[in-house]
Amino acid sequence: MRVHRFYTGHELKLKKDFWLHDQAMLWQWNKVLRFRTGQQVVLFDGEQTDRLYTITELKKDEAHLQMVTELKRQLPSKHVYLFWSLLKKDNNDFVLQKCTELGVSNFVPLLTDRSVRDNFNHDRAIKIVREASEQCGRSNIPVVREPLHLQTALTEYSDKLDFYICEQGEGAVMPTANKPIGLFIGPEGGWSDTEKQMFKSYELHHLAISDFTLRAETAAIIAGSKLLQ
Repeated sequence: MRVHRFYTGHELKLKKDFWLHDQAMLWQWNKVLRFRTGQQVVLFDGEQTDRLYTITELKKDEAHLQMVTELKRQLPSKHVYLFWSLLKKDNNDFVLQKCTELGVSNFVPLLTDRSVRDNFNHDRAIKIVREASEQCGRSNIPVVREPLHLQTALTEYSDKLDFYICEQGEGAVMPTANKPIGLFIGPEGGWSDTEKQMFKSYELHHLAISDFTLRAETAAIIAGSKLLQ
């Protein structure tokens, strides 16, 4: 039987033996997953602790948990920031979910000259990456920023990251240093001439991912998988 994982945040102390009173989680256990006494769950705080517990008592408003064992934390091998030009709602969700599974550490949605400027629901984005982390087994939760204008993002992160941009037909320069990586994915219509000039001024490296023209969400996933191998 599959053992479900649940992110608790840092406020809940994952003791060896304790009563859980998180009402949202208890509702899910009782009404959605139909848990019963004796079932096991993994709880992780996203910072330092992953533990396997047995549910020794389950009620509507509380559950008693007893630790079985500590678990090894599963973390991404590299620190990758994904900067992507905002897409239509469902495509943004897809990028967040799949790139969380690949191991992206930070998501920075961009407002660019050719962005689809739909409203970005930050709370929804946080929920998506949290649930994706629970399901895929990673032990931390990616950070999601509110949307930034491209120039603001370049200025703010230029001293912190090695920047890479995906453009069809460009030569590839793969990262070799341990410095965190910033990966830029453009809109469906491509970067504007003004934005390309901006990239030249910041000396972005180029990353080739395909000989074909890809949808933006596809490019984000393929590029993320290349950098996180």
